[in-house]
Amino acid sequence: MSGRAAGRARGAQDDARGPEAEPTGDAARPGGTVADPGIAVVIVNYESGPALVRCVEGLRSESTAEVVIVDNGSVDGSLDEIRHRFADVEVVVPGRNLGYGAAANRGVAATTAALVLVCNPDVEVRSGALAVLAEALAAHPRLALVGPLIRDASGVRYPSARQFPSLIDAAGHALLGIFVPDNRFTRSYQLAHLGDAAEVRMVDWVSGACFMTRRSAFEQVGGFDESYFMYAEEVDLCWRLGRSGWQVAYAPTAEVIHLQGLSTDRHPYRMIFEHHRSLLRFASRASGGWRKALLPLVAVGIGARAALACLARITRS
Repeated sequence: MSGRAAGRARGAQDDARGPEAEPTGDAARPGGTVADPGIAVVIVNYESGPALVRCVEGLRSESTAEVVIVDNGSVDGSLDEIRHRFADVEVVVPGRNLGYGAAANRGVAATTAALVLVCNPDVEVRSGALAVLAEALAAHPRLALVGPLIRDASGVRYPSARQFPSLIDAAGHALLGIFVPDNRFTRSYQLAHLGDAAEVRMVDWVSGACFMTRRSAFEQVGGFDESYFMYAEEVDLCWRLGRSGWQVAYAPTAEVIHLQGLSTDRHPYRMIFEHHRSLLRFASRASGGWRKALLPLVAVGIGARAALACLARITRS
């Protein structure tokens, strides 16, 4: 899919719709989000071990109004200490692994605050991060969703804010990104220049590992599409928000640490498969017009990238 072309088409559609494309309701009023002093947190958990407790501790220090954990069938005992230490934290146990988006939807439905932070259990928030995200939403009435700067455990910035790539950038990233991550196609797609950003920037999408959303916007588009089991569900969500007249942003002064891979490393090849299956699903959904005819080539490219990802995994192990 050509994301830039899709973005241009989306912008043209928004302009054509005119004022009626503006979001409606309390979320559309400048400063409307500050009327509700609370922020809800939804953590999607699966086999995260002690990281879950650290995540909850950090979030509770941010004066959150509600914390809900949706557990996707963990058997590692990660919920035991939560139930023992945090009686006010609601734990939702669907009884099976719903996938990330479906579990997040259950969690959001269990909360009432106007703003909702959705995150992985292996995320640790830096002090003040939630306030920065909430302030961004309050300052921009059309803003539906905002993501923080994400660092890995060693402090390296993860490219969590990205654009929908052109066909050329998508192909270059798919073929070179795994083994030559600093190539120009990947840098363009991953908005490498944002490494120097110090203020809120509008982007196409942000990582689902941690973001804050305006409830009214999230519910307007139906939340996450539950046909995605894992991966790309946040790309799809941000794409649908954009088509509905909302914006997505990156707030680099809000920082979180993402340990990454605590649960996915247990089933690496299944995760590679799920990742690339989700990419193909999104490409199929977001491609229109003549780009639809290129989907067979896109599928071949995604398959090749999956094979390269497996090869990279084998060589690292």
